[in-house]
Order: sequence, then structure tokens, then C-alpha cells
Amino acid sequence: MNKKRLLVVIIILIAATAVLTYLASQNGGQSNNGKIGVVVSVAPEVEFVKAVGGDRVNVSLMVPPGADPHTYEPLPNQLRDVSQAKMYVEVGTPLEFELNYMDRIKSTNQNMLVVNSSQGIELIPNTAEHEDSSDPHVWVSPKKARIMVENIYQGLVRVDPAGQEYYAKNRDQYLQQLDQLDKNITETLKGKENTKILVYHPAWAYFCNDYHLEQIAIESGGKEPTSQEIAKLVDMARENNIKVIFVEPQYSPQAAQVIASEIGGQVVVIDALDRNYLENIRKVTEAFSKI
Repeated sequence: MNKKRLLVVIIILIAATAVLTYLASQNGGQSNNGKIGVVVSVAPEVEFVKAVGGDRVNVSLMVPPGADPHTYEPLPNQLRDVSQAKMYVEVGTPLEFELNYMDRIKSTNQNMLVVNSSQGIELIPNTAEHEDSSDPHVWVSPKKARIMVENIYQGLVRVDPAGQEYYAKNRDQYLQQLDQLDKNITETLKGKENTKILVYHPAWAYFCNDYHLEQIAIESGGKEPTSQEIAKLVDMARENNIKVIFVEPQYSPQAAQVIASEIGGQVVVIDALDRNYLENIRKVTEAFSKI
């Protein structure tokens, strides 16, 4: 290829890049199909936004299924989605992904509305050892999810006022489902004698607080338990006749398996980050009710 042809190719590439950049900046947060672009931090928020936004929104997820929101780093294509979005839904709690990357996310698209979905939720301390921080996993309780959905609705109305009536109808329908789920959980767990729930990762405090259970975590502050801590947990499990240990797919089950073998119990997988929120919480409730 001679120098003239090479120069022409370079000019064409530069021009194409400039056009794409301009179009991305001019789309007003709408995808190619004319829908409102919304990006969320964690998978349960996908269902919340889709439930309210319906066919007026396209939803992109930052922390994908199976990834740990405490350690995940956003990919370039995800930041591209952010650059073209009209709204970002953050959990708004001390979730490490957001603590580490929200400033970068906001700077990627300064015209994007950022909705704090946990606004109005009273946060609870992480653990007795870390009372200076709050538990970030607010979404695991349907009572808290209700508040998150309302915040998402308010955000969608701000970026798309023309859809207010549509969003309100969808919101009300989904809130009815959350209310029914809340009633079902209360009924399912009513009169439960063993209220202690042994989990590997302490993600279920909001659920346990709202439905009169006690979460006991194996790991604390992201650290594996020591042999002494495992021995104490084994004794506690035996004293309380605990035979099930709940783990999440984002974490190694090794410590839980050690404890389970000592108490003659079993390890059961549950996922606080499942994107099928209503169905997942039903399954978790059923699992908790059987121990």
C-alpha cells in the first residue's frame, strides 16, 4: 500500500470514529431502537427496572451473573453502555463495586441521571466487628425492594416524563407482587422454632431482620475464617441443631464444607444476586423454612 492510499485509509478511520462519537453523544440516552438506556449495578435491579420501564427501556447490567460485586471491575464495553445511557441505577450503599467505580461511571456520562435506589432505606451495620460500615445488600428483603422500585419509578419519570402514566401502572402492578411475596414469606416463616441461619457470606441481614431470623456468617470482612473461628462455628451449630449451611456461587464453599462435615450437615447454594428476583426470593424463603 502506497503512502497516499494509507493516508486515505487513516483519514476515513478518523472520520468514522468522529461520526460514531458524535452520534453517541447526540442520542440523548436512547438506544438504536428508541428505548431509554438504563444501566444498573447488580442483577436484581434488572428486574426492578424492567418491571417498571417495560418496553420503553433497555437495561444493561454492570456486575454480571457469577461475579462478585465486591471485587468486579467494569469492562470497556460496559463503560460504552454507560456513555450512551440516560439513567444509571446505583444501589447507593457501601457496595465495593460502587465505592470503587461510581466516580468513574459518573464522569463517563455527566448528562446521565444517577438514581440512588436505596434512598429512604435505613441501613444496618455490617457486623459487630465493622460497625463503622453498613450492610450493602438492601435488595434481599422485599420490604426494601419496594422502596428501591419506587425510587426507580421516580427516576424514569424524570428522564422520560411522557411515560409517567405507563410507568405508574407498571410500578403499581409490581409493588402488588412484592406485597404478596412479603405476605407469603411472613406466612411461610411464621412459628419457625430454629431462627438461626448459618451463611458463608453475610448477605441476608435485611431479610433476616424483616422476617425475625438471625443471620450467622462464616466469613467476616471478606476474610476466610481461622481454624479457631471454624471450631467455634461448629460448636454453635451443634448447640443450635443447625444442619444446613448456605453458600453463594460467587464464593468458595470450602470453609462451609468443612463445617458441614463436622456437624453432619449439608451445604445449600442460594444467590443474593439472582436476576429473577421474585422467584429467587421465594426459593430462598422455602430453603430457610426447612431448616
